[in-house]
Formats: sequence, structure tokens, C-alpha cells
Amino acid sequence: MKKLLALSLLLMAFVSLESLAQDKKPASPKETVEGTIDGTKITIVYHRPSVKGRKVMGELVPFGQVWRTGANDATTITFDKAVTIEGKSIAAGTYSLFTIPTENEWTIIFNSEAKQWGAYKYNDKNDVLRVTVKPAKVDFTELFTISIGKNSVNIVWENTSASFNVKKG
Repeated sequence: MKKLLALSLLLMAFVSLESLAQDKKPASPKETVEGTIDGTKITIVYHRPSVKGRKVMGELVPFGQVWRTGANDATTITFDKAVTIEGKSIAAGTYSLFTIPTENEWTIIFNSEAKQWGAYKYNDKNDVLRVTVKPAKVDFTELFTISIGKNSVNIVWENTSASFNVKKG
């Protein structure tokens, strides 16, 4: 009987510790943002890294290189109808959203390979659309954020913001 009680207590302790380990928050939590611009539903799924005292733009996110635009899986963006991005047409569908940031210009990339881990297997042959936008300096933002505004999608992290305009296709 004592062995059974001891075994039961040991099992309960193990299960309790296991469940505590499961409650740990991820370093870059997953986020889903939904909004409507000009009658088109837009859904963005991404992971949100934090600055954590690091220099982000130009270092953690190197200038001139393809970036997954977040952390972990490549960010995806879905349009339920055809739209124009910065005046260029793109069909309804789900795309990976990559960027190539530089100090004075960002290239926003919509890639047809929607399910990717990071940018490690990024292939520019799958690019459906590329547009360039000018970044802006903004107040400090600790947690990487993508939002859907009235007419644009906004990417903000550290002291940098890059936005692209969206209109009905």
C-alpha cells in the first residue's frame, strides 16, 4: 500500500511539473490579425519577437537581406479578393510576406510558397509581387507588430515603420 501511495505521489508530481513546463510563454508569440480594407478581408499570421535590448534594424535584421518579417514561420497574408498593393495587382490568395529592409527603402515581397519556416528556403522564383516603400522613424516599439489600418498594412518594430497601401483590385 505504501508503494502504491508513493508511486501515486510521484506520478502526480511528474504530471504537475510537466504541466508547469507547458505554461511557459513563447519568446515570439503567434499572432493573427484580421481587418478589412476597401471591402477586402485581410488576415495576417505572424510571430512577434521582442527587441530585448538588442539593436534590431541593420543588425538582428540585416539590411539588404530577405527577412521573414517576424520570427519562426514565415509571415503569411491572405486576401479574400484581388487587390492592388502600391498600385500593382495581386490575386486573392495566401502568400508568404517577406521584406528586404534597408535604411532608406523596404522591398515588400508576396511569395506563393505560403508554408515556410523562416526565409531559409525562400526562392525568388515564387515571388508574385514586389513593391518598394519608404520606412519611417517612429516611437520605440518593443514587440514586433503588424497592423491593418484604414488603407494600409503597417509593420512596426524598434524605431522603424514600413507601410504598404492596399486597395480593391
